Amino acid sequence: MVDYFYLIFIAPLIGFIVNSLFGKRIKSEKIIGYFSSFVVLISFIVSILSLFEILKLQEDSRKIIVTYFNWISTGLFDVKISFLIDPLSVLMILVVTGVGFLIHIYSIGYMHKDENFALFFAYMNLFIFAMLILVLSESFLLMFLGWEGVGLCSYLLIGFWYEKKFTGDAAKKAFIVNRIGDFGFIIAMLLIFANFRSLSITNFNNTLLSFGLSYDAPIFTSIALLLLLGAVGKSAQIPLFVWLPDAMAGPTPVSALIHAATMVTAGVYLISRVSLLYVMSPTASAIVLVIGILTALLAASIALRQNDIKKILAYSTISQLGFMFVALGAYAYVSALFHLVTHAFFKALLFLGSGCVIHAMAGEQDVTKMGGLKPHMKITYWTFLIGALTISGIPPLSGFFSKDEILFNLYSNNGLIYFLILLLAAAFTAYYMFRLVSLTFYGKPRYDTEKIHPHESPAVMTIPLLVLAFLSIIGGVISHPHYLGLTNFLDTFLKPVFERTVYMKESRLALPEISLSTEMIIIIVSVLVSIIAIVLASRKYSRKESFEEANDFEKILENKYYIDELYEETIVKPVYNISDKILWKIADIKIIDGFINYIAKYFGFLSIVWRKVQTGIFQDYAILAITGLILIILFMLLK
Repeated sequence: MVDYFYLIFIAPLIGFIVNSLFGKRIKSEKIIGYFSSFVVLISFIVSILSLFEILKLQEDSRKIIVTYFNWISTGLFDVKISFLIDPLSVLMILVVTGVGFLIHIYSIGYMHKDENFALFFAYMNLFIFAMLILVLSESFLLMFLGWEGVGLCSYLLIGFWYEKKFTGDAAKKAFIVNRIGDFGFIIAMLLIFANFRSLSITNFNNTLLSFGLSYDAPIFTSIALLLLLGAVGKSAQIPLFVWLPDAMAGPTPVSALIHAATMVTAGVYLISRVSLLYVMSPTASAIVLVIGILTALLAASIALRQNDIKKILAYSTISQLGFMFVALGAYAYVSALFHLVTHAFFKALLFLGSGCVIHAMAGEQDVTKMGGLKPHMKITYWTFLIGALTISGIPPLSGFFSKDEILFNLYSNNGLIYFLILLLAAAFTAYYMFRLVSLTFYGKPRYDTEKIHPHESPAVMTIPLLVLAFLSIIGGVISHPHYLGLTNFLDTFLKPVFERTVYMKESRLALPEISLSTEMIIIIVSVLVSIIAIVLASRKYSRKESFEEANDFEKILENKYYIDELYEETIVKPVYNISDKILWKIADIKIIDGFINYIAKYFGFLSIVWRKVQTGIFQDYAILAITGLILIILFMLLK
């Protein structure tokens, strides 16, 4: 077998190097944009070839480990530059490179005439490279390299328009909040190596399987919770979700890339990769479930009263990631990944559509100052509508199938109460999405029609919308529910990855069989709830011309439950005050600087004393030399 897998991540790395070194010398935006997109297309093509390579193998051995060289080797610590090509990693690279390619194409039009056009594409290529390293790595340490890489790239891209202060603040916030989660990942790696003597993911999973369910090891829960802390940071779950809405400060293609295909999916991927660990730790899985449900509901409720078009979609992303965490906590790993795939399609579509709206509205992002855009932007409207219907779970669009699987698995594994809470979050989703659609595209214009003239975006921006709309429509075919009697491709494809996990889950959990009639009732109820929410939102906002003052609860939602303010008062200011008044003024200036200054003064004093010896008289130097020689001779004789 010819090894071409390295092209998956080498191609975007070459794009980054070329754009960084020669971008300013290349005057043509088209050459820069299409070259940067082409290197991601190469990755996508090689990802497809990898898919076919995996499918050629026997189902129980669909795994290829490619090792290039030793990275670190000292004593028992041995880490290689190795990549794991299996159904899970192939699924992820197809999403990252496929959706990433469309976002790159879109960016050519969106970033037109930006003075740092080449630098933007350099960062975008680097972002794709880092994410590919993350999902392909065979060791936790190499994965962490990609993990930190996407964190760095998010900082660079969120703060790309650095001349605006708020973009720099948003970039710093994303970077610092993610460091909290990364700390958990680092400690987890230390525990893994201390207890398993290896950072290989394959060895780790094999060792877990050898212990069996009867093995009582609190260390499993400790490692699972620390990895969960890392996942919570990257995938913006409670309590570390506050960075993601602020990340909207970056260019819209960056928002689409972060929210749809790359960074925020890293946490879902991490837990899926070590799913066996979470099956062996019911406590950790229960915490994953609770975090997912609370995040899904909290973020969806906040989105109900946001007016910034990108902020609405940002909280929507947090909520949908909550749905994925719910699936992970309910041991429905394939369902979580199915929703990850469909979410990549419709969320990239919605963000890119919002970028077209912002482009047409001369930078305006407040939906209360829009309205009546449908006749002026028909392609954007219809594709955005498809995205809104998909995220709302309307059949037969892809979001219906992935959301239905999560709700069904939650009901089956965790009961009615959890199901009803998540169903409420789903209802909120449909409501805020059609509030957004109605305020943006329906009714009369609420903007200055003499200054703003809405228009459709160029083809380089609308073609990716059409492709993503098509994928949002047909994406459900990869994982048909069993009641349709069709082959579930995704379930079959991922079976080698999760077969042992499913076996361990079934050994641990005695779950009741859910009848087909019950499943159909769940489906009907969830669809009806979404339709009712859509109708209510459309009737209330489609002809909205004025906006009354918000009541007390609506103000709470508009201010995002004051969580940012709470963090500011309870964490940021105390840390700042401790740093300013204690660590700096006392520990730094008086202790550290004081000690160093004392040493400097002491040697200064010595220099004043000893420089008196330097008289400049030859006879004095001769006496000192002879005295020293005599002392040396006496020392040697006495010894």
